[in-house]
Amino acid sequence: MAFFLETLFGGLMSGVLYSLVALGFVLIYKASSVFNFSQGIMVLFAALAMARFSQWIPAWFGIESMLLANLLAFVVAAAFMFVFAWLVERLALRHLVNQPEASLLMVTIGIGLFLEGFGQIVFGSNVYTINVGMPDDPIFLFENMFEGGVLIDSGELSAAVIAALLVLALVLFFQKTKTGRALRAVADDHQAAQSVGIPLSRMWVIVWFVAGLSALVAGMVWGSKLGVQFSISNLALRALPVVILGGLTSIPGAIIAGLIVGAGEKLSEIYLGPFVGGGIEVWFAYVLALLFLLVRPQGLFGEKIIDRV
Repeated sequence: MAFFLETLFGGLMSGVLYSLVALGFVLIYKASSVFNFSQGIMVLFAALAMARFSQWIPAWFGIESMLLANLLAFVVAAAFMFVFAWLVERLALRHLVNQPEASLLMVTIGIGLFLEGFGQIVFGSNVYTINVGMPDDPIFLFENMFEGGVLIDSGELSAAVIAALLVLALVLFFQKTKTGRALRAVADDHQAAQSVGIPLSRMWVIVWFVAGLSALVAGMVWGSKLGVQFSISNLALRALPVVILGGLTSIPGAIIAGLIVGAGEKLSEIYLGPFVGGGIEVWFAYVLALLFLLVRPQGLFGEKIIDRV
């Protein structure tokens, strides 16, 4: 039982990180009805900015405190993501209002390719480290219930807590703030939102910036665990089943689906992997997403679209 709980907790903590990446897809789709294929590259670009500025800032300003250097690096990387969001709206989105969704989809692919090349030019293509001071000592829980207790990786636990706090902040932002309600109105109906005075262009900048912030946190956490390398962009591929399961328009769906996928991957690898030769963790989420597409195409919490003729 203790081993099962260790596997389950590890999967849930990975699932929270999947949810972070999936949130970027959901936020942008809700605001502009665009599936953002550049979200994975946004995670990579933000992580590169965080890693490089955390190295450059102490050298430039003689800062010895790692905490202060990381904080400043995070602020600068967030500023980069804001400029990126503003440029996307200014140079692309405002010129494609009421255009076919296929055109917007191709734009996001182009944005991703540009960011990947631009990131290599500005920040380099080596493997970089991000040290945000997360603990790495093991934690033992339920020692009174199970012999030896349940082993939890403190680094993964810290990462899950950071991700959960961001998710909570996003939920509160969308539910309790005036800007968040305006974004929800834009998501429901662009033309109706414009008719009551909501500036569509400003909302798009905000939502791309919020998606960039979630990409920055995801990149920072994954980079601190695995190092910042270009394979981080593949995280978006791991988040696609999460988006399908939760629904393209549901923030709670992205969170719950991320937990399901994370726990399912770990448990299936341990308990089903030996019967199929291993490697089930790689494709489990995609098979699960395929089954959901056959039974419930809109996902667990997605809006069911009914076309009347």
